[in-house]
Amino acid sequence: MPSVMHPSARVADLLALLLTLKNEFDGASDLYELERKLEVDLDDFMPIVYAANELGFVTIGGGDIIITDLGIEFLSSTLKKRKEIIKNALHRIEPFKTAMEMKEFTLKSLNERLVQKGINDFNSAEGLHGLQILLTEWGVYSGFLKFDKKFEVTA
Repeated sequence: MPSVMHPSARVADLLALLLTLKNEFDGASDLYELERKLEVDLDDFMPIVYAANELGFVTIGGGDIIITDLGIEFLSSTLKKRKEIIKNALHRIEPFKTAMEMKEFTLKSLNERLVQKGINDFNSAEGLHGLQILLTEWGVYSGFLKFDKKFEVTA
């Protein structure tokens, strides 16, 4: 099953996770300790951990999380460079991988293609809303996508 980014994963949460991991834990921590330090619920914490892992900013395994060189580069970069790093990493994660294949799409057409691939995460009214949030929060923010009546991949 392909990696699918969860709609609750936010760019600001990614930044908080990486900053805390680097500054409070010297780049490596037990997931439970990091969750406790960030004072978030596990259901809110894990989607951003998985997103950070899929983007290549951390590695996770055996209950531990370690910041990668890319994660450190992300933290030390300018806002423009951070957006570029995210943009370059999104092509590996659904729904962005399929978006890249389609080039231009609406929410509905992207969801239909995802369902054909066996990805049903967005196949409801709530799911479509989550898909729109994901595309905007990560795709438009990073410059991977632009939006004018429909989405278009710029990468």
